[in-house]
Amino acid sequence: MVSVTTDGCPSLTGKNVGLLRRLSDRVAEVDCTRKLIFLHCIIHQEVLCKNVLDMRHVVDPVVKIVNFIRARGLNHRQFTKLLEDCDSNHSGVPYHTAVRWLSVGKVLRRVWDLKTEILLFLEIKGKDKEFPHLKQSEWLSDLAFAVDLFEHMNELNPKLQGKGTFAHEMYSIVKAFRVKLKLFSRQLSQNITTHFATLVTMAQPMMPTDKYTNIISALDNEFGSRFADFQKLTDEFDILSSPFTADFEKAPDVVQLELIDLQCDSTLKEKFQSESIDKFYASLNDIKLDSKDIKLDSKDIKLDSKDIKLDSKDIKLDSKEIKLDSKDIKLDSKDIKLDSKDIKLDSKDVENQD
Repeated sequence: MVSVTTDGCPSLTGKNVGLLRRLSDRVAEVDCTRKLIFLHCIIHQEVLCKNVLDMRHVVDPVVKIVNFIRARGLNHRQFTKLLEDCDSNHSGVPYHTAVRWLSVGKVLRRVWDLKTEILLFLEIKGKDKEFPHLKQSEWLSDLAFAVDLFEHMNELNPKLQGKGTFAHEMYSIVKAFRVKLKLFSRQLSQNITTHFATLVTMAQPMMPTDKYTNIISALDNEFGSRFADFQKLTDEFDILSSPFTADFEKAPDVVQLELIDLQCDSTLKEKFQSESIDKFYASLNDIKLDSKDIKLDSKDIKLDSKDIKLDSKDIKLDSKEIKLDSKDIKLDSKDIKLDSKDIKLDSKDVENQD
């Protein structure tokens, strides 16, 4: 066992009686020099990072507006009919569900697209005074910023999903997103809204860019804090993803020599470029046997006379290598056939005794 990945629940990560503590103690009993690597689910970490966003003053009014429209069937039907009369591209607004991680971004986007129709519907129902946010420029600016930011995060989430994705690939995606966040923060501090297509539609004086910069910086810091355990494995990830360019001197001692052999093998280098990473590393486990590695015991060998076929041409024996004991020789007269042509005697070999 090398590493354990959890979702962060207390029963698994408890310092005293958690599963990870027990596994760590057990591994220490077997090998005191070995330490397990504990990781937190990357997708779950990404979702938890959203909690640092100070956007409740935007999300809560949006959820109330959606609930007002969807909670009663009459309101929902009337709103749907209003959208049809206005030739809207949408047929309604979706519910926001906290369990569905991507729903908040989609709800914000739909409310933004239908903000004019929603305001008209609230005025018809006489509820526009209960939801004054849709007439406040600063709140609308915050809504536009939230729409763009959550859409960027919703683009990140699907990239982390799917089968056959390695940890180093997922962490590379997270690192790329952090670089984007730094770019967003730097550009917004200069009133550049290139990557915020919804926010750019608002009037420039209405955008509190300092507040948005602080929100993005806080999100970036949260990503750095939650993915600190993956940061510690950067060198291992580099070796896994790019074994032919990784610095073997920085590699663990146990793999340095093997890594040198790998980097000097041009055939494997071509194979690495043409195959998927999982197939490449699987191919390195092909069995190569050397005569020195083969040890057979006579007890392990069982042969049947029916399976043995020998040709006189394949048998070469030297008298020096043959040692026979009279106890081991049993001959039957039926098995002995001699031809005079095969018998040659030398007078020197014959001794007669009285």
